[in-house]
Amino acid sequence: MNKYESVVIINPSVEEEKLKSLVQRFTDIINSDGKVEKVAELGKKKLAYEVKKNKEGYYIVIYFEANPSLIAELERNYRIIDEVIKFIVVKAE
Repeated sequence: MNKYESVVIINPSVEEEKLKSLVQRFTDIINSDGKVEKVAELGKKKLAYEVKKNKEGYYIVIYFEANPSLIAELERNYRIIDEVIKFIVVKAE
């Protein structure tokens, strides 16, 4: 298993309850074939440029270990969830 970091930017208009359910959904996907080490909720931050008509977004960073095959499934889920406006998954050293 490799170590990864995933940064997800969520639409700022999402309610807190929905935000927690999204974070839980992401961690459940990762835990199905890996292990979440830490979830850092960084809060609302101003974006460098407008993304999907949003000037700010709610940042979440997930540190985890997983098999490489899980990354495609995780990114597929990020793409189909409307509240996610931007994401990236990188392999940590």
